[in-house]
Amino acid sequence: MPHDHAIQCIHDPILVLLSFLVAALGSFTALQVAVGIPAARTTAQRWQAISAGGVALGAGAIWSMHFIAMLACKMDIPVTYDLGLTVLSAVIAAAACMAGLAIAGMGVFGWGKLVLAGLFMGLGVAGMHYTGMAAMRMPATTHYDLGIVGISIVIAVVASTVALWLAFNLRGWVQMLGSALVMGVAVCGMHYTGMYAAQFMPTGEDAALSTVGGLGGEYLGMGVFAVATVLLTVMLVMTMQRRQKRAAVSI
Repeated sequence: MPHDHAIQCIHDPILVLLSFLVAALGSFTALQVAVGIPAARTTAQRWQAISAGGVALGAGAIWSMHFIAMLACKMDIPVTYDLGLTVLSAVIAAAACMAGLAIAGMGVFGWGKLVLAGLFMGLGVAGMHYTGMAAMRMPATTHYDLGIVGISIVIAVVASTVALWLAFNLRGWVQMLGSALVMGVAVCGMHYTGMYAAQFMPTGEDAALSTVGGLGGEYLGMGVFAVATVLLTVMLVMTMQRRQKRAAVSI
């Protein structure tokens, strides 16, 4: 496909910044929650920590960042998002992160399990991204450069493996904060590499017909950021309070 006929995507810098901030906050929350996986005294506690960590990382950090960044892409054509595929992409991200945390967190932590968990989680994150891309409703078709798609999948696997290593090896606020910022960069790197792989070619069909019934709106990105930030903050505060209570009981 010739590049000069492709529709250009201009990113809104404010939404790009918000996408990074939510990725960093979600990563920090997930790292705090993940402390509870090896520290769990019962199977129920372990699965509770795995589930909460998976939701914080998968839905909070990775999916929220992805969707806000998708909305940051401004084109000369209207774009809305299929609700079913958008929800499915969030479920894929959360499930992949839960699976990664579960695989890495079972028994004694080891490199073999870490690599397997990172591969599983990374492929899930990439699956989330391209499912989210498939949710786009617009008078255009999406064409991918498969080489760049491959690079984005490698970035997702490497970032996931690093995230899991950090989750089981880091303690302390300063280290976790630094790691969350690095994770934010890695998550954004995967997304924008995946976006760079895509070309949007106009079809000439009626814009109203091709976007009808989809999610859209000028302030949707801000709204997703606000909801994700509130939910992640609540989860973070609850995690810290629960840990303080357990520490008080064990003294």
